[in-house]
Amino acid sequence: MTRRSIPEELESAADRIADMSRADLQIILRRAALVLRNVSGVPLEPATEDALNSIAAEMKIGRSDLIQIILREWLETNAYLPVRTIDEESEIGGSA
Repeated sequence: MTRRSIPEELESAADRIADMSRADLQIILRRAALVLRNVSGVPLEPATEDALNSIAAEMKIGRSDLIQIILREWLETNAYLPVRTIDEESEIGGSA
């Protein structure tokens, strides 16, 4: 579902709310919430947007959080930001 079709989908659901199942209405509302949660100020190509949304869902983080991570890592990799150092004494999650 694209952003442009969400308003039409919501309007259609409002017009036929008495005929919709609870599950169908729940799906539409969750999709709308996801789109609203991931609104960004930077227009992206559809393929890029789809990739970001898929990766964010896979990582279970918001799209804007994912974009911040990607941007920070790119800036560090290309020496526009200093590379963050990890304190060797501190505990970190995950495994090596």
